[in-house]
Amino acid sequence: MKPCSRILNGYKNSSFLARCHHTLAMANPFSLNLDHIHNSCIHHNPFGLLNNGCHKVFGLPSSKVVASTRRAKGDDGVSAITGGVSFKAREFSNFIETHVNDNNVERVYVKGGMNVKPIVVERVDKDESNNVEGEEEESSRLEGGEEDGKVENSGDLENVSCCEAMNKDEEETEVEKEAWKLLQEALVTYCDTPVGTVAANHSGGRQQQQPLNYDQVFIRDFIPSALAFLLKGEHEIVKNFLLRTLQLQSWEKTVDCHSPGQGLMPASFKVETIKVDEENRKEVLNPDFGESAIGRVAPVDSGLWWIILLRAYGKLSGDYSLQERVDVQTGLKMILNLCLIDGFDMFPSLLVTDGSCMIDRRMGIHGHPLEIQALFYSALRCARELLVVDEKSRTLYGEVINRLSSLSFHIREYYWLDKKKVNEIYRYKTEEYSLEATNKFNIYPEQIPMWLMDWIPEDGGYFIGNLQPAHMDFRFFMLGNLWSIVSCLGTPRQNEAILNLIELKWDDLVGNMPLKICYPALEQDEWRIITGSDPKNTPWSYHNGGSWPTLLWQFTLACIKMGRTELAQKAVTLAEQRLPHDSWPEYYDTRTGRFIGKQARYYQTWTLAGFLASKMLLKNPELAYLLRWDEDYEILETCVCMLSKNSGRAKCSRNAAKSQILV
Repeated sequence: MKPCSRILNGYKNSSFLARCHHTLAMANPFSLNLDHIHNSCIHHNPFGLLNNGCHKVFGLPSSKVVASTRRAKGDDGVSAITGGVSFKAREFSNFIETHVNDNNVERVYVKGGMNVKPIVVERVDKDESNNVEGEEEESSRLEGGEEDGKVENSGDLENVSCCEAMNKDEEETEVEKEAWKLLQEALVTYCDTPVGTVAANHSGGRQQQQPLNYDQVFIRDFIPSALAFLLKGEHEIVKNFLLRTLQLQSWEKTVDCHSPGQGLMPASFKVETIKVDEENRKEVLNPDFGESAIGRVAPVDSGLWWIILLRAYGKLSGDYSLQERVDVQTGLKMILNLCLIDGFDMFPSLLVTDGSCMIDRRMGIHGHPLEIQALFYSALRCARELLVVDEKSRTLYGEVINRLSSLSFHIREYYWLDKKKVNEIYRYKTEEYSLEATNKFNIYPEQIPMWLMDWIPEDGGYFIGNLQPAHMDFRFFMLGNLWSIVSCLGTPRQNEAILNLIELKWDDLVGNMPLKICYPALEQDEWRIITGSDPKNTPWSYHNGGSWPTLLWQFTLACIKMGRTELAQKAVTLAEQRLPHDSWPEYYDTRTGRFIGKQARYYQTWTLAGFLASKMLLKNPELAYLLRWDEDYEILETCVCMLSKNSGRAKCSRNAAKSQILV
């Protein structure tokens, strides 16, 4: 039977709904356990409506457009808040809800027909009894992780309320107040609830460039904003963001090269208003999976950041019920399955193409860039904590553990570079064919650039940018190295050496504005060949050696973890002196970061948020311990490279790996 593509509103034939429920539940590829859901049901419902007591389940689209009907309020295509500083996210509703018409039936507009994804929407009708209202109030309180208005305190740092910790804050400076005001003005609402922040607020007086996609909500860009809101005690906007982006996740597996793969999270989404008639308008969420992006590259890091934010939300809000929801667990598993899928690659690192991460243009990072590997490792460690392990997810959980072990060993052993390792590569023999070969990737010593020979310090080191057969990218990439510290991808000795390198090479990596996205820049013929003569990535600009203030919060988090708070304070003080005067630009140009980027947007949201998050982490360093990871000895004990003696292959040395944890 071919399903009808029309949207059914208010269908009340109970026998039809019962048949629909049974048929679609049987067809659900994830076989969700309905016994764990209280007074509600979840399934892949193409008609978008089931009625079960006082709860309703609506199927909303995944990779297409989500919409709800509302009264006309204007002709603006984007619903953004531009009010004063008095706005607070908590003033909005506490849960994502879409509007309901007079007949108490929700209208769902689906662009593209039947491509829909399940989501739980809980609501109590107005005419319900007081008894039901009492049950709903109790359920809401439990969902928020509260019991009788109190948070259980077991003495762990994880149970410390952010609001309680923030009570120790010093009075906010004028710069911080300005940053908060601008961040609040960048908030975007959908159905009268905040769901994110625009990449750059174009209402600023100095903003003259075309909006392009800077008026959209990026998953990558929203992470520092989410962290700032969580540290401030504004949890609901982050919860709304996590659930709305989960709805947009690609649901159908396709073979069309211009359609997203199953489980892919969008790079960004935009809230648009569509005119229905003279009286009504529809708000729609229009996601971008890369089909509209420059270069048409799918975002690999969006799903990884989403998992990391899901963990951070639970740690800082105390609400762990969100990560236990069936739809959230399903989305988490889809991301993991997409990343852990078998392919032709021999390495445990994640194979991606150019432009798939923060460096979203051609910059020679195709293959196994460090940034993706550090985020991949972090997402796997998050998944290890977040996954609800049962009979159906036990295999996936085992794959996560195995990949963590092999990826940790691979990065620590083959990506690490210090003076000793440079000298080792300098003396490499090539064309080695054996299982015991030293030069496993056939690296030719002539690849070592001359700048590195004089630049590498005695007491510092870092993880190289990329590793492939016969190719090592010796450039220093800031985000990958900082996140390796935060996630403990590197050993304690390596993490300390990275910060030593940044301190010793402060003028090169920080200069007048923290922090360099990579060092050194590609110049002359190398720039033309690798970037395709990209006019935005000219030497020492944008991704090609530009300075990005948003990296402050990750630098601060890494410094607090390693007990080097003075370095973070020095960088934040430097940024605080310039950012407000320069109208919070996106990035800075030149070798030392003296000038505002030639195409940088003003009032860049993640510049604001990165500064605010850094300030709050420095004032409350105990909260930073909830966001970072420590060395995991179980990962070191699990040696997935151990092969049987009958195979004749060499074994990995667990003792060698474990010896690296000693500082």
